[in-house]
Amino acid sequence: MCGIVGISAQRDVVEHLIAGLKALEYRGYDSAGIAVLNGSGTVNRLRAKGKVRDLETLQESAPVHGTSGIAHTRWATHGVPNTDNAHPHVSGDVSVVHNGIIENHALLRAELVAQGYEFASQTDTEVIAHLIEHQQRQGKDLLDALRAVLPRLHGAYAVAVLSARDPGRLLGARLGSPLVAGLGEGEQYLASDIHALLPLTRRFVYLAEGDIVEVTTESLRVFDLDGKPVQRPVKESHFVSGAIEKGGFRHFMLKEIHEQPQVLADTLEGRIANGRILTEIFGIDAAQLLAKTKAVHIIACGTSYHAGLVARYWIESLAGVPCIAEIASEYRYRSPVVRDGTLFLSISQSGETADTLAAIKLARERNYLTRMAICNVPESSIVRESELVLMTRAGPEIGVASTKAFSTQLVALALFALELGRAKGLDAARYADGVRQLEQLPGLVAETLKLDAQIRVLAEHFVDKQHALFLGRGTHWPVAMEGALKLKEISYIHAEAYAAGELKHGPLALVDADMPVIAIAPNDHLVDKLMSNMEEVRARGGELHLFVDAGVKVHADLGHVLVLPECGEIAAPVVSTIPLQLLSYHVAVARGTDVDQPRNLAKSVTVE
Repeated sequence: MCGIVGISAQRDVVEHLIAGLKALEYRGYDSAGIAVLNGSGTVNRLRAKGKVRDLETLQESAPVHGTSGIAHTRWATHGVPNTDNAHPHVSGDVSVVHNGIIENHALLRAELVAQGYEFASQTDTEVIAHLIEHQQRQGKDLLDALRAVLPRLHGAYAVAVLSARDPGRLLGARLGSPLVAGLGEGEQYLASDIHALLPLTRRFVYLAEGDIVEVTTESLRVFDLDGKPVQRPVKESHFVSGAIEKGGFRHFMLKEIHEQPQVLADTLEGRIANGRILTEIFGIDAAQLLAKTKAVHIIACGTSYHAGLVARYWIESLAGVPCIAEIASEYRYRSPVVRDGTLFLSISQSGETADTLAAIKLARERNYLTRMAICNVPESSIVRESELVLMTRAGPEIGVASTKAFSTQLVALALFALELGRAKGLDAARYADGVRQLEQLPGLVAETLKLDAQIRVLAEHFVDKQHALFLGRGTHWPVAMEGALKLKEISYIHAEAYAAGELKHGPLALVDADMPVIAIAPNDHLVDKLMSNMEEVRARGGELHLFVDAGVKVHADLGHVLVLPECGEIAAPVVSTIPLQLLSYHVAVARGTDVDQPRNLAKSVTVE
């Protein structure tokens, strides 16, 4: 989603503002801009439709300079992508950048127009700039002006504000959208994501909901909405800026696919000892809470939802308790029945997914036993809102199409399902086998990645296709859903996924020589039924691509067959995911699409 960077310093900050925007490019955007306060007390602004490199070109031809400034990458919500709608937005001496959505912007706009303010954009953000300017014209300083405006904004926001009336002073505020402050020597920072600031600092203050922050060259102060000073802890980040470089790979997505053996090992490290999962990894009270758990309710979006669907099978099979997996945007607008002893489990890569975060807040008002989060970003909002937490340790994921975040989520969910199963009396031999599979998983994934060259050849069959059908059964139905999502996200091929048993209930009508069918066949109790479904496809002239476990016997003439390492019920969904990721990647490269930043999509969906 949109990105924010702000710097107050004793040196020219333009180069660092632009560098910060570059570090946020992975989030998805359609325009970029900066506003800086120069030595004469004037705010200068540059904005460009397109990429940050277009903003750099403007800076080279008509440079601006300043010791304090704000910058933004915008992903269009209100108003088409163009220069007029690009941030920062200006009113008089005030400049504002904003992430989120102001739901009552139309009413505020009408009020401001009646007061004589003119609007230069279609955005909801511009009302913030005019409202703050109006308060400053009444004699308020920037902090009091912002405090007066924020209660009038309905919706979600992270804002950074610059005013020529208060040189060297930047203000930020957040509600429902992330914002972090960074501490430096003789300069301080604001950003929507720490990766924008890693080259400048490792020390961060994560703002709580409703916080207002003031940064100057020498100080960083945090206030609540009433203007009272509050203390927020300073956290040291262990991320390194090199983690967001391609490291010799053509695309971030390919790099992140190949990082999976390591990040899976990282996710498991220190969490298994002597053949047993350490219950305390979920939280201090985890053992008691798991023992009391009578049901699990999983809430997530997109790829994380697919991980939750896999976990549903594991939880019911291993722990014997009912489990529901649900899309967060649906959950928050219905009235779920929550039985006693239900554990609420949210899954999010960023920890800032708007619908998932809203669902967690609703869960606080309902009869859940406790709230647990599986997340990749420490100090994110979803982590802070949950009592139990398990971090996935995937590291920064830059490619919009999630890969290593998904596989590490599956590992974290497997740890949870096995440990919940143990608390519910899971057979000791089955528990031990599940733990063993997890310990072997990084090696199995490394072995699967060796199929890359074969998959690159296979991808040639998809280059001129417009549709594809993915099939799976059991835990591999959501894996098929994830494979279809990856293909459509980055290659723009329309792809659907079905439980293979549903094939004859409608989707079989689509099958012909121009409709490639991709099926995942693990060596489990459903494999014979899946093979019968494949015979149905072949009988209709479908082009069949099979990803099969090494233990599965396949007729040589059934279709294109790719053999995966043999593995058990826990490891198989993770291993089967890898070739689907590689397939979508190589198809997208062959079709010439923007692999890391596919059209219309953003990395972190922080608005509804």
